[in-house]
Amino acid sequence: MTSHAHSHPRSPAPAPAPSPTANPSTPDDPYLAFWRERHLCTLTTLRPDGSPHVVPVGVTYDPGAGLARVITSGTSAKVSHVRAAGPEGARVAVCQVDGRRWATLEGRARVRTEPEKVAEAERRYTERYRRTPRENPARVVIEIEVERTLGHG
Repeated sequence: MTSHAHSHPRSPAPAPAPSPTANPSTPDDPYLAFWRERHLCTLTTLRPDGSPHVVPVGVTYDPGAGLARVITSGTSAKVSHVRAAGPEGARVAVCQVDGRRWATLEGRARVRTEPEKVAEAERRYTERYRRTPRENPARVVIEIEVERTLGHG
């Protein structure tokens, strides 16, 4: 039996991947508008063994401050993962998808417990999601210093 080499037409070069915004605090208007729409998001944190922990969350984005915020219970696994990273903060990503449009914010997260920080995060959540978060005396804020913005559409 003889072996035959098969030639395949060359595939077109893949489209360039979305590149990070040069300055994460000044993304373009359509990107910012997408972050004001009501969308469920995901938060990815890393477990102590390095495996990803991905959970659904509500996220608000404040590009002027360079912050994304997630309100949650202080007893959640995501909070434990962020705290375990130490004072430098945990590397995390939040993402939202709507059809072909998607947006990701990457950065360093820290857990904030100050009442004014929690109140500000609740206010922003109410504004974006058009509903007041349920009462939770154990509520904290995962505050993400955005270092990179990615997206398409």
